[in-house]
Amino acid sequence: MIKKKICLLGSFAVGKTSLTRRFVDGIFADTYLSTIGVKVDKKTVVVDGEEVALIIWDVAGEDEFEKVRQSYLQGMAGYLLVVDGTRKGTLSTALSIHQRVEAESGPLPFLLLINKSDLAEEWEIDNATVGSLTARGYQVMETSAKEETGVDEAFLALTTNILNGKCDSLQS
Repeated sequence: MIKKKICLLGSFAVGKTSLTRRFVDGIFADTYLSTIGVKVDKKTVVVDGEEVALIIWDVAGEDEFEKVRQSYLQGMAGYLLVVDGTRKGTLSTALSIHQRVEAESGPLPFLLLINKSDLAEEWEIDNATVGSLTARGYQVMETSAKEETGVDEAFLALTTNILNGKCDSLQS
């Protein structure tokens, strides 16, 4: 069995823990508890006939005062960069995190998840912004942990990219 460490990165309250809980345990809770440090979960998936044990690191959110600890990122094979569609500022933070990760670790497989698609009518991130991200090479997916939209697909797409060595460096 192949083992791969993946991290969920992004601002506070973008839904990293909710996405992880939905994927690993199949549940969603409306109550929110902030992750302190890192929470590690495990789930085995089958991709292209290969059993892959995903070691999922749900890393505490980041803002202008708190930066992701590089030690949490060591050994990761890829990551999900999570943005809250209802808070445009979380996209800037995610892009900053991506630049730092790439500077420290080199190019790694990742996906940009615009989370909370169940609140799409409240989104501050428009289609033009998403289009410019995809034009720059970002693989963007919409997710909702609450409605279970795109969650499994995101984790499986990342795992597929990891196994296939897909980690194109992006244009800035």
